[in-house]
Amino acid sequence: MVETGVIHGRFQVLHLKHMEYLLAAKMRCKKLYVGISNPDDSFIRESESDRKRSTKPANPFTYFERMEMIRDALLDFGVKREEFDIIPFPISRPEYILQYAPKDATYFMSICDAWGEEKEKILTGLGVKVEVLWRKTPEEKGVTATEVRSSIVHGAPWKHLVPRTTYEYMVAHELDKRVCRLYEEALEEETRRLQEERMKKEEEKR
Repeated sequence: MVETGVIHGRFQVLHLKHMEYLLAAKMRCKKLYVGISNPDDSFIRESESDRKRSTKPANPFTYFERMEMIRDALLDFGVKREEFDIIPFPISRPEYILQYAPKDATYFMSICDAWGEEKEKILTGLGVKVEVLWRKTPEEKGVTATEVRSSIVHGAPWKHLVPRTTYEYMVAHELDKRVCRLYEEALEEETRRLQEERMKKEEEKR
């Protein structure tokens, strides 16, 4: 067991696979720092590995909301409060990471796609120790935040996909309604864009 560990993620719906990752890392260190990437809109950047990651519907929750959901879930799973902290983790602006996270820690990762591979290179480039907990194919990844948000939007059951405290927090703060609203707004915007493109093409033909 190492003294200090760091993990990170967007946690744009904290789900049970996230908890598997969090708890696996905590078992390997005395103190765990949980980094929240894209802590605010200024840090959101497109990645060639996953362009949808930067859209508004994919980032419905604030840093504060995600921090509270992670904190409540870890406590509910029996992790002592003094054994973890939650910090911003600007993976899209890696030059700032070590202003928030300790350099002399083990950075635990779960890699399931090209974006995960890209992040491993970023962290290795910072000179920190990286330990990959597991590598999985996208098919082996299990539930994702995208699937949870999709279930919310389409009215499918999702309570069983997230920690108990996360479900209660989201419903109490009407965050599920925000997920739906952002999806609808993005759909309307895309519809308008397609209509404008079609009208422009029709005008060019005249």
